[in-house]
Amino acid sequence: MTVIYELMKNKVLVSGACGWLCAQVLKMIFYAVMNRKLSIERLFGDGGMPSGHSATVCAMATAACMHYGVGSFEFAITAMVAIIVMHDAMGVRLETGRQAVVINQMIDLFRPISDKFDMQERLKEFVGHTPIQVAAGAVLGVALGILINR
Repeated sequence: MTVIYELMKNKVLVSGACGWLCAQVLKMIFYAVMNRKLSIERLFGDGGMPSGHSATVCAMATAACMHYGVGSFEFAITAMVAIIVMHDAMGVRLETGRQAVVINQMIDLFRPISDKFDMQERLKEFVGHTPIQVAAGAVLGVALGILINR
C-alpha cells in the first residue's frame, strides 16, 4: 500500500498521467464531433488532436520546473525529453502515418488483381501529429501541470 501512496504523491508522475488522460479524452471527443461517430479506439490510439504525447511530457516538465526549479536536473531531463518527443511526433511519426495512407490505398487498388495483397489488417494511419496538434497538447500539458502543482 505504501508504494501506491508514494506514487500518488509524485506530482511529476501524476501530472504526466493526467496530461495523457485529458488529451486522450479530448481526442476521442474531437474525433466523434468531426466524424459523427464514437470511436473508443481513439481513447487509446496515437495521432489526432491534441497530442497526448505532448500533453504528457509538457505536464511532467512543468511539474518538475515548479517542484525542483528551472536549474534542476529533473527539469532539464523532462524538458529535453519533451523536446525530443514532440519533434519525433511531428517528424518521423507524422511521415509514417502519411505513408500508411498511401500504402493502404495501393493495397486496396491492387487487391482485386492479385491475392498477394490480401492483408488482414490495414496499416495504422493515425501515428503522428501536425504542429498544431503538438502545440495544443503542449498547451494542455503546461496548463494541467500548473493546475495540479500550484
